[in-house]
Amino acid sequence: MDQYFEFVTNHYLLSFAFVVVLFLLVQDLVENAFSRVERLSPLLAVTRMNSADVFVIDLREAADYLKGHIEGANNIPLDKLEEQLGLLKTKKTTELLLVCQTGTRINSATKTLIKEGFEKILSLKGGMQSWEDNNLPLTVESKK
Repeated sequence: MDQYFEFVTNHYLLSFAFVVVLFLLVQDLVENAFSRVERLSPLLAVTRMNSADVFVIDLREAADYLKGHIEGANNIPLDKLEEQLGLLKTKKTTELLLVCQTGTRINSATKTLIKEGFEKILSLKGGMQSWEDNNLPLTVESKK
């Protein structure tokens, strides 16, 4: 036991880094265990979209959506999500795949959707950035 204390006192930065990494890993495990949202990698998302009825919601702004999006995705910017909930009421039993640029907007959208009674919520890990990094196809549209 004395060896551990000696190591920690001699290598306090390394010990601190270990504690931080351990904390982050435990936090991620607990968060995923109790999360009501299934996080999918881009390749798993493609598999799910091909095998089940998945309604894709792109939470990015219209300009970003037009530059490139997942085929069949519906553009509902995060700030307009609450306004569009009426249109989504028919999709309460359908799996909803939420997509944004990096995955940061998904938490806000998830809270709104869960509060409204949506149960089958999926999120794309890493967002469109991850989709593009995996060289998956994008649909590009021009302004109408």
